[in-house]
Amino acid sequence: MNRTNRARLDIRSVDEITGSRRLRRMRKADWSRRLVQENRLSVDDLIWPIFLTEGEGREEPIAAMPGIFRYSVDLLPKQAERAARLGIPAIATFPNIDMAKRDTTGSAILDPDNLINRATRAIKEAVPEIGVITDVALDPFTDHGHDGILRDGIILNDETVEQIAEAAVLQAAAGADIIAPSDMMDGRVGAIRDALDAAGFQHVAIMSYATKFASAFYGPYREAVGTGGLLKGDKKTYYIDPANTDEALRETEQDLSEGADMVMVKPGLPYLDIVRRIKDTFAVPTFAYQVSGEYAMIKAAAANGWIDGESAMMESLTAFKRAGCDGVLTYFAPQAAERLRS
Repeated sequence: MNRTNRARLDIRSVDEITGSRRLRRMRKADWSRRLVQENRLSVDDLIWPIFLTEGEGREEPIAAMPGIFRYSVDLLPKQAERAARLGIPAIATFPNIDMAKRDTTGSAILDPDNLINRATRAIKEAVPEIGVITDVALDPFTDHGHDGILRDGIILNDETVEQIAEAAVLQAAAGADIIAPSDMMDGRVGAIRDALDAAGFQHVAIMSYATKFASAFYGPYREAVGTGGLLKGDKKTYYIDPANTDEALRETEQDLSEGADMVMVKPGLPYLDIVRRIKDTFAVPTFAYQVSGEYAMIKAAAANGWIDGESAMMESLTAFKRAGCDGVLTYFAPQAAERLRS
């Protein structure tokens, strides 16, 4: 539209409309955009989830998660050294247990020399300064894929809590720095705290999966840990309904009262409103898990040429910071760390 047409339509000038407040002024150059950037992602915000497998010399690709592998324990030192070299503060481990070692109660989690504990010792021996985060949920150890002890179609809360508290002590003894219970059993955080303290592990922290939702975004993860084809029923009796936000706050408040040092929201991007509410309400260290389905969607869209995968990766991670996260568990951690160094 030329000036004559604008005058004929009686449109005010841009300065009149905006009161001379032109918000594009600080977007005009790279230096000015950097100067006013409100949230900044750094390598210090990244936690790298790594999948484990039995055997030696094994690096198994996960079909639903391009670029992600299961590693046998002997290959973990190399991955830990890679993480440390990139400046990634911590690794979270998730095992794919041999079917022969799985049973109804997930009893192999109580083996001091199980896959999780051997992995922790190997990582700590190779790179003592890197943080190791372990999960005490039973799903990788059960033959039914549930996070707790299953009997007559019911997940037994109290028996499960007793077992995972015992497992937490074994994981701490192996060198875990943070116990991150993802099972969503009532009372688990308090029981784990009591067990750790009684065993002399007062220094071991708890990162509670305070708000873990009954989500459709976990599929590739279940392939990675070998539970996808095992699951009987669903997990709606212990994970949170995706429609609920107040319940998520009640869960968080309960876990903090029981002794959680930090809390996590899982999944991530679909639940940024939960992250924001938790951070605003409790002002505690708050994390999110960019889960396998989120990773797979970005990778699949990028592979088809529909999006710029690397830009989408960085944008999604920045969104977690904007929502209030202090850190993010993400399978993109090494790739993002490389990008942040460049």
